[in-house]
Amino acid sequence: MTTKLFKAADRGKADFGWLKANYYFSFSNWHNPEKLHFGLLRFLNDDQIDGGMGFGMHPHDNMEIVTIPLEGAVKHRDNAGGAGEIKAGEIQIMSAGSGIQHSEANASQTDLLKLFQIWIFPKERNIAPRYDQREFGKPAFQNTLRTVVSPEAADDALWINQDAFFALGEYDSAQTITYNIRHSGNGAFVLVVDGSAKIGEINLGRRDAVGISDVANFAIEVTAGTHLLVIDVPMN
Repeated sequence: MTTKLFKAADRGKADFGWLKANYYFSFSNWHNPEKLHFGLLRFLNDDQIDGGMGFGMHPHDNMEIVTIPLEGAVKHRDNAGGAGEIKAGEIQIMSAGSGIQHSEANASQTDLLKLFQIWIFPKERNIAPRYDQREFGKPAFQNTLRTVVSPEAADDALWINQDAFFALGEYDSAQTITYNIRHSGNGAFVLVVDGSAKIGEINLGRRDAVGISDVANFAIEVTAGTHLLVIDVPMN
């Protein structure tokens, strides 16, 4: 088993006043040659956006972009006429494909918006741009890792244009989970959203993460109150 640790304290940081961002991988003005990507996981940003603020219309292409609001709601608009909100408890996926322009902002004028935004390199390039979002009720994550993004219809999850899988779990008691890598050649990026966990001899606290590869399965020991995000992604 090969591991690479991503401690919360070592993330890249940016403070634009209205936006406070933490970068697990090199992004914008923060560059770390040791943290360019994990397999086909290009970046994962942990953002906090002030009320009434956000990103104006901007372009993307050939990237699978997953948005997970943790608190608050994201207001979305795109140049194809789409508009809406993604609330905490919902997940949105955007296949930028051949090209799309969109804006993202805090839907509230007063409350903070906290979210993860995650970019995955696509399997097929220049597909027709698409959006999808879905609400997953909290019971779906209780004491289990629920697949929420997948290329396989059998998972009853949001579809992604890549052999990648996202799973969320919230645990109300200490327990040990066995995680099985979904595809041969994939690795897993395990992020402790809240709480703490242990994988082998690696101890993880809140917002710590570890990339794991060259293994078929591994055990995760979680404490009560732990919230996990696992991204199972091709390594090349």
